[in-house]
Amino acid sequence: MSIQEPLKLTKGLPDEVCPIAKVIDMIGTKWTFLILRDLLIEGTMRFSDLLKCLDGISPKTLSLRLKELEEHGILIRTVYPEVPPRVEYTITDKGRQLESVFIELKRFGLTL
Repeated sequence: MSIQEPLKLTKGLPDEVCPIAKVIDMIGTKWTFLILRDLLIEGTMRFSDLLKCLDGISPKTLSLRLKELEEHGILIRTVYPEVPPRVEYTITDKGRQLESVFIELKRFGLTL
């Protein structure tokens, strides 16, 4: 199914995995939305920069969330052969598809 095809909101069949549930499982965990927001805005960020932007997140949690997003193809992790090592995270084209969702969430949030 193409992203461009009009979709209707449905519950689906009991033996099907709901596409909405799949997305929520992937990005609905604590901090993941904010990590994605920052990468969508900034483009490429280092681990330390993400850690500074996300007040209250532990390095362990950030590392875990970034790894999950990388496994889903939402971001790319690039390690540079430097001392000390430099690691950067960049949102992929697949991850960029979430931008319109974030914009609509912001639009709705402005009405609250």
